[in-house]
Amino acid sequence: MSEIRVPVLIVGGGGAGLTSSIFLSSHGIDHLLVERHEGTSVLPKAHYLNQRFMEIMRQHNVADAVYAGGAPLAQMGKVAWYTSLSGDGPLDAKTFAKMDAFGGGETTERYLKDSPCRSTNFPQLRLEPVLKQIAADRAPGRVLFHHELTDVTQDADGVTATILNRTTGDTMTVRSDYLVAADGGKTIGETIGATMVGPKNLIDIVSTHFTADLSPWWDDEVLIAHFTNPESGAYPAGGNLVPLGPTWGKHSEEWQFHFAYLPTDETHLSPDFLVPKIRELLKVGDLDITVNKTSHWMVEGSIASKFQEGRIFLVGDAAHKHPPTTGLGLNTCVQDAHNLAWKLAAVLKGQAAPELLDTYQAERLPVAMRVVDWALFSLQNHFVVDAGIGMMPIPLPPEMHQAILGVFFSDTPMGESRRARFNEAVATQRVEFQAHDLEIGYSYPVGAVVADGSTPPPTDPMGSIYHPTSRPGHRLPHAWLEHDGQRLSTHDIVGATGEFTLITGSANAAWKAVAAEASEKFGIGIQVAAIGSDYADADGQWAEVRGIGDDGAILVRPDNIVGWRSADATDAAVHSFVGAVGTILGH
Repeated sequence: MSEIRVPVLIVGGGGAGLTSSIFLSSHGIDHLLVERHEGTSVLPKAHYLNQRFMEIMRQHNVADAVYAGGAPLAQMGKVAWYTSLSGDGPLDAKTFAKMDAFGGGETTERYLKDSPCRSTNFPQLRLEPVLKQIAADRAPGRVLFHHELTDVTQDADGVTATILNRTTGDTMTVRSDYLVAADGGKTIGETIGATMVGPKNLIDIVSTHFTADLSPWWDDEVLIAHFTNPESGAYPAGGNLVPLGPTWGKHSEEWQFHFAYLPTDETHLSPDFLVPKIRELLKVGDLDITVNKTSHWMVEGSIASKFQEGRIFLVGDAAHKHPPTTGLGLNTCVQDAHNLAWKLAAVLKGQAAPELLDTYQAERLPVAMRVVDWALFSLQNHFVVDAGIGMMPIPLPPEMHQAILGVFFSDTPMGESRRARFNEAVATQRVEFQAHDLEIGYSYPVGAVVADGSTPPPTDPMGSIYHPTSRPGHRLPHAWLEHDGQRLSTHDIVGATGEFTLITGSANAAWKAVAAEASEKFGIGIQVAAIGSDYADADGQWAEVRGIGDDGAILVRPDNIVGWRSADATDAAVHSFVGAVGTILGH
Protein backbone atom coordinates (compact mmCIF):
# COMPACT_ATOMS: atom_id res chain seq x y z
CA MET A 1 0.00 0.00 0.00
CA SER A 2 1.46 3.34 -1.07
CA GLU A 3 1.34 6.46 1.10
CA ILE A 4 0.88 10.08 0.04
CA ARG A 5 1.38 13.17 2.20
CA VAL A 6 -0.52 16.34 1.24
CA PRO A 7 -1.62 19.43 3.17
CA VAL A 8 -5.29 19.06 2.12
CA LEU A 9 -7.36 16.08 0.98
CA ILE A 10 -10.61 16.89 -0.84
CA VAL A 11 -13.18 14.10 -0.97
CA GLY A 12 -15.73 14.66 -3.74
CA GLY A 13 -15.45 15.88 -7.32
CA GLY A 14 -18.70 17.82 -7.72
CA GLY A 15 -19.05 21.58 -7.78
CA ALA A 16 -17.86 22.20 -4.22
CA GLY A 17 -14.93 19.78 -4.46
CA LEU A 18 -13.66 20.92 -7.85
CA THR A 19 -13.83 24.60 -6.93
CA SER A 20 -12.08 23.84 -3.62
CA SER A 21 -9.26 22.42 -5.71
CA ILE A 22 -9.18 25.45 -8.02
CA PHE A 23 -9.12 27.89 -5.09
CA LEU A 24 -6.37 25.99 -3.24
CA SER A 25 -4.29 25.97 -6.42
CA SER A 26 -4.72 29.74 -6.65
CA HIS A 27 -3.41 30.00 -3.08
CA GLY A 28 -0.44 27.77 -3.87
CA ILE A 29 -1.55 24.91 -1.57
CA ASP A 30 -0.75 21.34 -2.58
CA HIS A 31 -3.74 19.04 -2.27
CA LEU A 32 -5.32 15.85 -3.55
CA LEU A 33 -8.91 15.45 -4.77
CA VAL A 34 -10.54 12.00 -4.93
CA GLU A 35 -13.93 11.22 -6.44
CA ARG A 36 -15.49 7.75 -6.46
CA HIS A 37 -17.24 8.10 -9.84
CA GLU A 38 -15.40 7.69 -13.14
CA GLY A 39 -16.59 11.03 -14.46
CA THR A 40 -18.53 14.14 -13.64
CA SER A 41 -22.30 14.36 -13.23
CA VAL A 42 -24.44 12.60 -15.83
CA LEU A 43 -27.46 14.61 -14.66
CA PRO A 44 -28.14 18.30 -15.37
CA LYS A 45 -28.84 18.98 -11.65
CA ALA A 46 -28.24 22.65 -10.79
CA HIS A 47 -28.11 25.07 -13.70
CA TYR A 48 -28.59 28.67 -12.52
CA LEU A 49 -25.28 30.35 -11.62
CA ASN A 50 -25.90 33.63 -9.85
CA GLN A 51 -23.83 36.81 -9.78
CA ARG A 52 -21.89 35.89 -6.64
CA PHE A 53 -20.91 32.56 -8.17
CA MET A 54 -19.67 34.33 -11.26
CA GLU A 55 -17.80 36.96 -9.21
CA ILE A 56 -15.89 34.13 -7.52
CA MET A 57 -15.21 32.53 -10.90
CA ARG A 58 -14.00 35.91 -12.19
CA GLN A 59 -11.59 36.27 -9.28
CA HIS A 60 -10.05 32.87 -10.04
CA ASN A 61 -9.95 33.33 -13.83
CA VAL A 62 -12.66 30.76 -14.56
CA ALA A 63 -15.57 33.03 -15.53
CA ASP A 64 -14.74 33.24 -19.24
CA ALA A 65 -14.85 29.45 -19.56
CA VAL A 66 -18.24 29.33 -17.85
CA TYR A 67 -19.71 32.18 -19.86
CA ALA A 68 -18.48 30.53 -23.08
CA GLY A 69 -20.94 27.68 -22.53
CA GLY A 70 -23.60 29.43 -20.46
CA ALA A 71 -26.79 31.12 -21.59
CA PRO A 72 -26.75 34.84 -22.38
CA LEU A 73 -29.02 36.97 -20.23
CA ALA A 74 -31.39 37.67 -23.14
CA GLN A 75 -32.26 33.96 -23.25
CA MET A 76 -32.72 33.32 -19.55
CA GLY A 77 -34.26 36.52 -18.19
CA LYS A 78 -37.88 35.42 -17.77
CA VAL A 79 -39.98 32.67 -16.22
CA ALA A 80 -43.49 31.85 -17.37
CA TRP A 81 -46.66 30.02 -16.39
CA TYR A 82 -48.65 28.28 -19.18
CA THR A 83 -51.40 25.77 -19.68
CA SER A 84 -49.40 24.11 -22.50
CA LEU A 85 -46.92 25.00 -25.24
CA SER A 86 -49.21 24.14 -28.13
CA GLY A 87 -52.62 22.62 -28.91
CA ASP A 88 -55.86 23.90 -30.43
CA GLY A 89 -58.27 23.37 -27.52
CA PRO A 90 -59.98 26.32 -25.81
CA LEU A 91 -57.57 26.14 -22.86
CA ASP A 92 -54.41 25.20 -24.79
CA ALA A 93 -51.36 27.45 -25.23
CA LYS A 94 -52.66 29.96 -22.71
CA THR A 95 -50.28 32.18 -20.75
CA PHE A 96 -51.03 32.86 -17.11
CA ALA A 97 -48.05 35.17 -16.52
CA LYS A 98 -44.44 36.02 -17.28
CA MET A 99 -41.96 37.46 -14.81
CA ASP A 100 -38.52 39.04 -15.08
CA ALA A 101 -36.01 36.70 -13.52
CA PHE A 102 -32.32 36.29 -12.69
CA GLY A 103 -31.43 39.87 -13.57
CA GLY A 104 -33.39 40.01 -16.83
CA GLY A 105 -35.86 42.57 -18.13
CA GLU A 106 -36.54 45.57 -15.94
CA THR A 107 -34.24 44.22 -13.20
CA THR A 108 -31.14 44.22 -15.43
CA GLU A 109 -29.98 47.75 -14.70
CA ARG A 110 -30.16 47.23 -10.94
CA TYR A 111 -28.42 43.86 -11.04
CA LEU A 112 -25.58 45.10 -13.23
CA LYS A 113 -25.09 48.18 -11.08
CA ASP A 114 -24.43 45.93 -8.10
CA SER A 115 -21.98 43.47 -9.66
CA PRO A 116 -19.34 43.29 -12.39
CA CYS A 117 -20.85 39.96 -13.47
CA ARG A 118 -24.14 38.85 -14.91
CA SER A 119 -25.67 35.56 -13.95
CA THR A 120 -25.81 32.68 -16.42
CA ASN A 121 -27.41 29.29 -16.96
CA PHE A 122 -25.07 26.32 -17.37
CA PRO A 123 -26.24 22.89 -16.17
CA GLN A 124 -23.93 20.86 -13.96
CA LEU A 125 -23.80 18.25 -16.69
CA ARG A 126 -21.66 20.72 -18.67
CA LEU A 127 -20.24 22.88 -15.89
CA GLU A 128 -18.46 20.11 -14.01
CA PRO A 129 -16.30 18.95 -16.97
CA VAL A 130 -15.13 22.55 -17.37
CA LEU A 131 -14.26 22.80 -13.67
CA LYS A 132 -12.62 19.38 -13.69
CA GLN A 133 -10.35 20.29 -16.60
CA ILE A 134 -9.32 23.57 -14.98
CA ALA A 135 -8.71 21.87 -11.62
CA ALA A 136 -6.60 19.15 -13.27
CA ASP A 137 -4.60 21.70 -15.29
CA ARG A 138 -3.80 23.71 -12.16
CA ALA A 139 -3.00 20.68 -9.98
CA PRO A 140 -1.48 18.12 -12.37
CA GLY A 141 -1.83 14.55 -11.17
CA ARG A 142 -3.81 15.62 -8.11
CA VAL A 143 -7.40 15.26 -9.37
CA LEU A 144 -8.21 11.55 -9.20
CA PHE A 145 -11.59 10.27 -10.32
CA HIS A 146 -12.68 6.64 -9.77
CA HIS A 147 -10.94 6.79 -6.40
CA GLU A 148 -13.05 6.16 -3.31
CA LEU A 149 -12.49 6.98 0.34
CA THR A 150 -13.03 3.77 2.32
CA ASP A 151 -11.80 4.80 5.76
CA VAL A 152 -10.89 8.00 7.59
CA THR A 153 -9.58 8.85 11.04
CA GLN A 154 -8.12 11.97 12.54
CA ASP A 155 -5.84 12.81 15.41
CA ALA A 156 -4.38 15.98 16.85
CA ASP A 157 -1.83 16.29 14.07
CA GLY A 158 -3.73 15.33 10.94
CA VAL A 159 -6.12 13.09 9.04
CA THR A 160 -5.42 9.58 7.75
CA ALA A 161 -7.55 8.31 4.86
CA THR A 162 -7.60 5.05 2.95
CA ILE A 163 -8.32 5.51 -0.76
CA LEU A 164 -9.35 2.72 -3.13
CA ASN A 165 -8.45 2.97 -6.80
CA ARG A 166 -11.64 1.51 -8.24
CA THR A 167 -9.99 0.87 -11.60
CA THR A 168 -7.03 -1.20 -10.38
CA GLY A 169 -8.25 -2.32 -6.96
CA ASP A 170 -5.13 -0.89 -5.31
CA THR A 171 -5.35 1.11 -2.11
CA MET A 172 -3.25 3.95 -0.78
CA THR A 173 -2.99 5.85 2.48
CA VAL A 174 -3.29 9.63 2.35
CA ARG A 175 -2.04 11.62 5.31
CA SER A 176 -3.16 15.23 5.27
CA ASP A 177 -3.25 18.19 7.62
CA TYR A 178 -6.90 18.84 6.78
CA LEU A 179 -9.76 17.14 4.94
CA VAL A 180 -12.48 18.93 2.96
CA ALA A 181 -15.58 16.74 2.73
CA ALA A 182 -17.41 17.59 -0.48
CA ASP A 183 -18.97 14.14 -0.73
CA GLY A 184 -22.61 15.23 -0.69
CA GLY A 185 -23.06 13.95 2.84
CA LYS A 186 -22.63 10.34 1.80
CA THR A 187 -19.89 9.25 4.22
CA ILE A 188 -17.80 11.71 6.15
CA GLY A 189 -20.48 13.68 7.97
CA GLU A 190 -21.51 10.60 9.92
CA THR A 191 -17.93 9.86 10.93
CA ILE A 192 -17.65 13.24 12.69
CA GLY A 193 -21.07 12.98 14.30
CA ALA A 194 -22.82 15.49 12.03
CA THR A 195 -26.52 14.85 11.47
CA MET A 196 -28.78 16.50 8.92
CA VAL A 197 -31.46 18.54 10.63
CA GLY A 198 -34.57 19.75 8.83
CA PRO A 199 -37.54 18.55 6.78
CA LYS A 200 -37.02 15.66 4.35
CA ASN A 201 -39.17 13.85 1.77
CA LEU A 202 -41.30 16.93 1.13
CA ILE A 203 -42.08 16.38 -2.53
CA ASP A 204 -41.27 13.51 -4.84
CA ILE A 205 -39.65 14.73 -8.09
CA VAL A 206 -39.16 12.80 -11.31
CA SER A 207 -36.77 14.61 -13.65
CA THR A 208 -36.49 13.72 -17.33
CA HIS A 209 -33.51 14.90 -19.37
CA PHE A 210 -34.50 14.61 -23.02
CA THR A 211 -33.64 15.74 -26.52
CA ALA A 212 -36.33 17.31 -28.73
CA ASP A 213 -36.98 20.24 -31.04
CA LEU A 214 -39.31 22.64 -29.23
CA SER A 215 -38.30 25.66 -31.30
CA PRO A 216 -41.74 26.13 -32.95
CA TRP A 217 -43.30 26.90 -29.57
CA TRP A 218 -40.65 28.02 -27.07
CA ASP A 219 -40.31 31.67 -26.02
CA ASP A 220 -36.68 32.65 -26.58
CA GLU A 221 -36.51 34.73 -23.38
CA VAL A 222 -37.84 32.09 -20.98
CA LEU A 223 -35.59 29.94 -18.81
CA ILE A 224 -38.20 28.14 -16.70
CA ALA A 225 -41.77 27.40 -17.78
CA HIS A 226 -44.39 26.11 -15.34
CA PHE A 227 -47.31 24.14 -16.78
CA THR A 228 -50.78 23.47 -15.42
CA ASN A 229 -52.70 20.71 -17.16
CA PRO A 230 -56.39 21.70 -17.52
CA GLU A 231 -57.33 18.09 -18.18
CA SER A 232 -55.91 16.71 -14.96
CA GLY A 233 -57.71 16.49 -11.67
CA ALA A 234 -54.54 15.55 -9.79
CA TYR A 235 -52.53 17.94 -7.66
CA PRO A 236 -49.91 19.04 -8.53
CA ALA A 237 -51.33 19.02 -12.05
CA GLY A 238 -48.27 19.85 -14.12
CA GLY A 239 -44.55 20.42 -13.90
CA ASN A 240 -41.83 22.69 -15.18
CA LEU A 241 -39.51 22.69 -18.17
CA VAL A 242 -35.98 24.10 -18.53
CA PRO A 243 -33.77 24.36 -21.63
CA LEU A 244 -30.30 22.86 -21.15
CA GLY A 245 -28.50 23.98 -24.29
CA PRO A 246 -25.88 23.64 -25.64
CA THR A 247 -27.60 26.08 -28.00
CA TRP A 248 -29.60 28.54 -25.94
CA GLY A 249 -33.10 29.88 -26.36
CA LYS A 250 -35.76 28.16 -28.39
CA HIS A 251 -33.18 26.19 -30.37
CA SER A 252 -31.94 24.35 -27.29
CA GLU A 253 -31.31 20.73 -28.20
CA GLU A 254 -31.76 19.36 -24.69
CA TRP A 255 -34.39 19.95 -22.01
CA GLN A 256 -35.34 18.82 -18.55
CA PHE A 257 -38.89 18.31 -17.34
CA HIS A 258 -39.63 18.05 -13.61
CA PHE A 259 -42.83 16.35 -12.49
CA ALA A 260 -43.81 16.83 -8.85
CA TYR A 261 -45.75 14.21 -6.95
CA LEU A 262 -47.06 14.01 -3.44
CA PRO A 263 -45.00 11.45 -1.47
CA THR A 264 -47.99 9.11 -1.41
CA ASP A 265 -48.27 8.91 -5.20
CA GLU A 266 -46.76 6.15 -7.29
CA THR A 267 -44.12 7.44 -9.68
CA HIS A 268 -42.81 6.01 -12.91
CA LEU A 269 -39.41 6.42 -14.53
CA SER A 270 -39.76 4.47 -17.75
CA PRO A 271 -39.63 6.37 -21.05
CA ASP A 272 -42.78 4.49 -22.08
CA PHE A 273 -44.59 6.39 -19.34
CA LEU A 274 -42.73 9.71 -19.34
CA VAL A 275 -42.64 10.49 -23.07
CA PRO A 276 -46.43 10.33 -23.54
CA LYS A 277 -46.87 12.31 -20.33
CA ILE A 278 -44.58 15.09 -21.60
CA ARG A 279 -46.28 15.15 -25.01
CA GLU A 280 -49.69 15.26 -23.40
CA LEU A 281 -48.84 18.11 -21.07
CA LEU A 282 -47.06 20.22 -23.69
CA LYS A 283 -49.64 19.36 -26.39
CA VAL A 284 -46.93 18.80 -29.01
CA GLY A 285 -48.52 15.81 -30.74
CA ASP A 286 -46.20 12.95 -31.66
CA LEU A 287 -43.06 15.09 -31.38
CA ASP A 288 -39.88 13.02 -31.51
CA ILE A 289 -38.55 12.87 -27.92
CA THR A 290 -35.41 10.96 -26.92
CA VAL A 291 -34.99 10.37 -23.20
CA ASN A 292 -31.34 10.73 -22.18
CA LYS A 293 -31.64 10.14 -18.46
CA THR A 294 -34.25 10.06 -15.73
CA SER A 295 -33.82 10.63 -12.03
CA HIS A 296 -36.01 10.35 -8.99
CA TRP A 297 -35.33 12.43 -5.90
CA MET A 298 -36.98 13.90 -2.82
CA VAL A 299 -37.02 17.58 -1.96
CA GLU A 300 -35.54 18.38 1.43
CA GLY A 301 -34.25 21.38 3.33
CA SER A 302 -31.69 20.24 5.87
CA ILE A 303 -28.49 21.50 7.46
CA ALA A 304 -25.68 19.57 9.12
CA SER A 305 -25.60 19.94 12.89
CA LYS A 306 -21.97 21.00 12.56
CA PHE A 307 -19.70 21.95 9.67
CA GLN A 308 -16.42 21.06 11.34
CA GLU A 309 -14.89 18.56 13.70
CA GLY A 310 -11.20 19.02 14.35
CA ARG A 311 -9.39 18.93 11.04
CA ILE A 312 -12.37 17.83 8.93
CA PHE A 313 -14.69 20.34 7.26
CA LEU A 314 -18.02 19.81 5.48
CA VAL A 315 -18.74 21.88 2.39
CA GLY A 316 -21.55 21.97 -0.15
CA ASP A 317 -24.29 19.35 -0.01
CA ALA A 318 -22.45 17.61 2.82
CA ALA A 319 -23.28 20.67 4.92
CA HIS A 320 -26.69 21.73 3.56
CA LYS A 321 -29.30 20.38 1.15
CA HIS A 322 -31.72 22.74 -0.53
CA PRO A 323 -34.95 22.64 -2.45
CA PRO A 324 -34.15 23.74 -6.01
CA THR A 325 -36.33 26.85 -5.67
CA THR A 326 -34.33 30.12 -5.82
CA GLY A 327 -31.37 28.22 -7.28
CA LEU A 328 -29.22 28.77 -4.19
CA GLY A 329 -27.83 25.24 -3.80
CA LEU A 330 -24.72 25.04 -5.99
CA ASN A 331 -24.10 28.76 -5.61
CA THR A 332 -23.98 28.42 -1.82
CA CYS A 333 -21.81 25.30 -2.06
CA VAL A 334 -19.13 27.18 -3.98
CA GLN A 335 -19.28 30.06 -1.48
CA ASP A 336 -18.45 27.50 1.24
CA ALA A 337 -15.37 26.42 -0.68
CA HIS A 338 -14.36 30.03 -1.30
CA ASN A 339 -14.66 30.89 2.38
CA LEU A 340 -12.68 27.88 3.57
CA ALA A 341 -9.88 27.82 0.99
CA TRP A 342 -8.18 31.09 1.94
CA LYS A 343 -8.38 30.22 5.64
CA LEU A 344 -6.76 26.81 5.09
CA ALA A 345 -4.07 28.49 3.01
CA ALA A 346 -3.37 31.16 5.64
CA VAL A 347 -3.02 28.55 8.40
CA LEU A 348 -0.90 26.18 6.32
CA LYS A 349 1.43 29.03 5.36
CA GLY A 350 1.84 29.99 9.00
CA GLN A 351 0.21 33.37 8.51
CA ALA A 352 -2.83 32.65 10.66
CA ALA A 353 -3.50 30.74 13.86
CA PRO A 354 -5.50 27.49 13.61
CA GLU A 355 -8.31 29.35 15.40
CA LEU A 356 -9.05 31.10 12.10
CA LEU A 357 -10.51 27.82 10.86
CA ASP A 358 -13.14 27.90 13.61
CA THR A 359 -14.67 30.91 11.85
CA TYR A 360 -15.70 28.74 8.87
CA GLN A 361 -18.68 27.29 10.70
CA ALA A 362 -19.40 30.57 12.51
CA GLU A 363 -19.71 32.34 9.16
CA ARG A 364 -21.17 29.77 6.83
CA LEU A 365 -23.70 27.92 9.00
CA PRO A 366 -25.97 30.99 9.51
CA VAL A 367 -25.82 31.70 5.77
CA ALA A 368 -26.81 28.10 5.04
CA MET A 369 -29.71 28.37 7.49
CA ARG A 370 -30.95 31.52 5.80
CA VAL A 371 -30.80 30.20 2.24
CA VAL A 372 -32.29 26.80 3.10
CA ASP A 373 -35.14 28.53 4.91
CA TRP A 374 -35.57 30.84 1.93
CA ALA A 375 -35.62 27.97 -0.54
CA LEU A 376 -38.32 26.27 1.54
CA PHE A 377 -40.21 29.56 1.72
CA SER A 378 -40.11 30.08 -2.04
CA LEU A 379 -41.11 26.44 -2.58
CA GLN A 380 -44.14 26.88 -0.33
CA ASN A 381 -45.07 30.06 -2.16
CA HIS A 382 -45.78 28.07 -5.32
CA PHE A 383 -48.91 26.89 -3.54
CA VAL A 384 -49.90 30.56 -3.26
CA VAL A 385 -49.45 30.92 -7.02
CA ASP A 386 -51.50 27.77 -7.63
CA ALA A 387 -54.24 29.11 -5.37
CA GLY A 388 -54.17 32.36 -7.34
CA ILE A 389 -55.04 30.38 -10.46
CA GLY A 390 -57.85 28.67 -8.58
CA MET A 391 -56.25 25.28 -8.03
CA MET A 392 -56.83 23.43 -4.78
CA PRO A 393 -54.31 21.16 -2.98
CA ILE A 394 -56.72 18.22 -3.32
CA PRO A 395 -57.72 16.04 -6.27
CA LEU A 396 -60.59 17.48 -8.30
CA PRO A 397 -62.63 16.00 -11.12
CA PRO A 398 -61.01 17.09 -14.41
CA GLU A 399 -64.28 18.74 -15.42
CA MET A 400 -64.17 20.99 -12.37
CA HIS A 401 -60.54 21.88 -13.05
CA GLN A 402 -61.39 22.83 -16.64
CA ALA A 403 -64.34 24.91 -15.44
CA ILE A 404 -62.11 26.84 -13.05
CA LEU A 405 -59.62 27.62 -15.81
CA GLY A 406 -62.43 28.40 -18.23
CA VAL A 407 -63.68 31.12 -15.92
CA PHE A 408 -60.10 32.34 -15.36
CA PHE A 409 -59.55 33.04 -19.06
CA SER A 410 -63.10 34.22 -19.77
CA ASP A 411 -63.98 37.73 -20.90
CA THR A 412 -66.24 38.26 -17.90
CA PRO A 413 -66.11 40.32 -14.70
CA MET A 414 -65.33 37.14 -12.74
CA GLY A 415 -62.52 36.24 -15.16
CA GLU A 416 -61.11 39.73 -14.80
CA SER A 417 -61.22 39.44 -11.00
CA ARG A 418 -59.55 36.04 -11.01
CA ARG A 419 -56.77 37.25 -13.28
CA ALA A 420 -56.27 40.31 -11.08
CA ARG A 421 -56.06 38.09 -8.01
CA PHE A 422 -53.58 35.84 -9.78
CA ASN A 423 -51.39 38.79 -10.75
CA GLU A 424 -51.19 39.74 -7.08
CA ALA A 425 -50.33 36.17 -6.12
CA VAL A 426 -47.74 35.48 -8.82
CA ALA A 427 -45.93 38.74 -8.05
CA THR A 428 -45.01 37.28 -4.67
CA GLN A 429 -42.96 34.60 -6.45
CA ARG A 430 -40.27 37.21 -6.94
CA VAL A 431 -38.97 35.72 -3.68
CA GLU A 432 -37.63 32.97 -5.95
CA PHE A 433 -36.78 34.66 -9.22
CA GLN A 434 -35.63 38.11 -8.09
CA ALA A 435 -33.83 37.14 -4.88
CA HIS A 436 -31.03 39.62 -5.47
CA ASP A 437 -30.35 40.26 -1.79
CA LEU A 438 -30.21 36.54 -0.99
CA GLU A 439 -27.70 36.03 -3.76
CA ILE A 440 -25.17 38.78 -3.01
CA GLY A 441 -26.34 40.39 0.24
CA TYR A 442 -25.37 37.68 2.72
CA SER A 443 -23.05 38.73 5.55
CA TYR A 444 -21.01 37.44 8.47
CA PRO A 445 -21.99 39.19 11.72
CA VAL A 446 -19.36 37.15 13.58
CA GLY A 447 -16.24 35.33 12.46
CA ALA A 448 -12.99 36.59 10.95
CA VAL A 449 -14.14 40.19 11.05
CA VAL A 450 -13.67 43.18 13.34
CA ALA A 451 -16.96 44.98 13.90
CA ASP A 452 -17.00 48.77 13.69
CA GLY A 453 -20.20 49.33 15.63
CA SER A 454 -22.14 50.55 12.60
CA THR A 455 -25.78 49.74 11.91
CA PRO A 456 -26.49 46.95 9.41
CA PRO A 457 -28.15 47.99 6.15
CA PRO A 458 -31.90 47.42 5.82
CA THR A 459 -33.06 44.00 4.75
CA ASP A 460 -35.81 43.57 2.16
CA PRO A 461 -38.30 41.04 3.62
CA MET A 462 -39.05 39.90 0.06
CA GLY A 463 -35.35 39.34 -0.63
CA SER A 464 -35.22 41.46 -3.78
CA ILE A 465 -33.50 44.73 -2.88
CA TYR A 466 -29.79 44.57 -2.11
CA HIS A 467 -28.25 47.45 -0.17
CA PRO A 468 -24.50 47.75 -0.86
CA THR A 469 -22.32 48.42 2.16
CA SER A 470 -18.65 48.33 3.11
CA ARG A 471 -19.55 47.34 6.67
CA PRO A 472 -17.29 44.58 8.08
CA GLY A 473 -18.66 41.12 7.39
CA HIS A 474 -20.29 42.12 4.10
CA ARG A 475 -19.24 41.56 0.51
CA LEU A 476 -17.13 44.41 -0.86
CA PRO A 477 -19.47 46.66 -2.88
CA HIS A 478 -18.85 46.72 -6.59
CA ALA A 479 -18.02 49.98 -8.35
CA TRP A 480 -16.28 50.57 -11.66
CA LEU A 481 -12.79 52.04 -11.48
CA GLU A 482 -10.24 53.19 -14.05
CA HIS A 483 -6.55 52.31 -13.88
CA ASP A 484 -3.96 52.84 -16.62
CA GLY A 485 -6.74 53.29 -19.16
CA GLN A 486 -8.45 50.05 -18.10
CA ARG A 487 -11.94 49.78 -16.64
CA LEU A 488 -12.14 47.32 -13.77
CA SER A 489 -14.24 46.53 -10.71
CA THR A 490 -13.37 47.11 -7.09
CA HIS A 491 -13.51 43.30 -6.94
CA ASP A 492 -10.71 43.08 -9.48
CA ILE A 493 -8.21 44.77 -7.17
CA VAL A 494 -8.57 41.86 -4.74
CA GLY A 495 -6.21 39.16 -5.94
CA ALA A 496 -6.72 35.40 -6.06
CA THR A 497 -3.53 34.26 -4.33
CA GLY A 498 -4.49 34.90 -0.72
CA GLU A 499 -3.40 38.47 -0.16
CA PHE A 500 -5.45 41.09 1.67
CA THR A 501 -6.30 44.45 0.09
CA LEU A 502 -6.42 47.77 1.92
CA ILE A 503 -8.57 50.27 0.02
CA THR A 504 -7.86 53.89 0.91
CA GLY A 505 -8.35 57.39 -0.40
CA SER A 506 -5.65 59.55 -2.01
CA ALA A 507 -3.93 60.59 1.22
CA ASN A 508 -2.85 57.18 2.47
CA ALA A 509 0.74 57.48 3.75
CA ALA A 510 -0.28 56.48 7.27
CA TRP A 511 -2.22 53.48 6.00
CA LYS A 512 0.66 52.34 3.81
CA ALA A 513 2.95 52.36 6.81
CA VAL A 514 0.73 50.24 9.03
CA ALA A 515 -0.09 47.89 6.15
CA ALA A 516 3.63 47.25 5.73
CA GLU A 517 3.97 46.71 9.49
CA ALA A 518 1.13 44.17 9.57
CA SER A 519 2.43 42.44 6.46
CA GLU A 520 5.86 41.98 8.03
CA LYS A 521 4.51 40.89 11.41
CA PHE A 522 2.15 38.20 10.10
CA GLY A 523 3.90 37.25 6.86
CA ILE A 524 0.90 38.10 4.72
CA GLY A 525 0.55 40.13 1.57
CA ILE A 526 -1.39 43.38 1.93
CA GLN A 527 -1.70 45.45 -1.20
CA VAL A 528 -2.77 49.06 -0.81
CA ALA A 529 -5.14 50.47 -3.42
CA ALA A 530 -5.73 54.21 -3.29
CA ILE A 531 -8.98 55.18 -5.01
CA GLY A 532 -8.47 58.77 -6.00
CA SER A 533 -4.83 58.43 -7.04
CA ASP A 534 -3.96 54.85 -8.07
CA TYR A 535 -7.51 54.25 -9.26
CA ALA A 536 -10.19 56.66 -10.45
CA ASP A 537 -13.84 56.35 -9.43
CA ALA A 538 -15.09 55.87 -12.99
CA ASP A 539 -18.80 56.55 -12.53
CA GLY A 540 -18.90 58.10 -9.07
CA GLN A 541 -20.42 54.88 -7.69
CA TRP A 542 -17.58 54.20 -5.26
CA ALA A 543 -18.25 57.51 -3.55
CA GLU A 544 -21.85 56.35 -3.04
CA VAL A 545 -21.06 52.96 -1.52
CA ARG A 546 -17.65 53.27 0.16
CA GLY A 547 -19.02 54.26 3.60
CA ILE A 548 -15.77 55.97 4.62
CA GLY A 549 -14.28 59.45 4.35
CA ASP A 550 -11.48 60.50 2.01
CA ASP A 551 -8.88 59.48 4.58
CA GLY A 552 -10.60 56.27 5.73
CA ALA A 553 -9.67 52.69 4.87
CA ILE A 554 -11.31 49.31 4.18
CA LEU A 555 -9.49 46.01 4.67
CA VAL A 556 -10.76 43.33 2.29
CA ARG A 557 -10.16 39.63 2.93
CA PRO A 558 -9.00 37.29 0.14
CA ASP A 559 -12.63 36.17 -0.36
CA ASN A 560 -13.81 39.73 -1.13
CA ILE A 561 -15.43 40.12 2.30
CA VAL A 562 -14.71 43.30 4.28
CA GLY A 563 -12.79 42.35 7.41
CA TRP A 564 -12.31 45.79 8.98
CA ARG A 565 -12.80 49.45 8.17
CA SER A 566 -12.19 52.89 9.57
CA ALA A 567 -14.17 55.93 8.52
CA ASP A 568 -11.12 58.19 8.89
CA ALA A 569 -7.41 58.20 9.71
CA THR A 570 -7.39 59.28 13.33
CA ASP A 571 -4.36 58.20 15.33
CA ALA A 572 -6.44 55.69 17.24
CA ALA A 573 -7.78 54.13 14.03
CA VAL A 574 -4.36 53.88 12.41
CA HIS A 575 -2.81 52.41 15.54
CA SER A 576 -5.57 49.78 15.78
CA PHE A 577 -4.94 48.41 12.30
CA VAL A 578 -2.20 45.87 13.07
CA GLY A 579 -4.21 44.48 15.97
CA ALA A 580 -7.28 44.19 13.77
CA VAL A 581 -5.35 42.18 11.21
CA GLY A 582 -4.14 39.90 13.98
CA THR A 583 -7.69 39.43 15.23
CA ILE A 584 -8.90 38.44 11.76
CA LEU A 585 -6.05 35.93 11.46
CA GLY A 586 -6.93 34.37 14.81
CA HIS A 587 -3.85 35.56 16.69
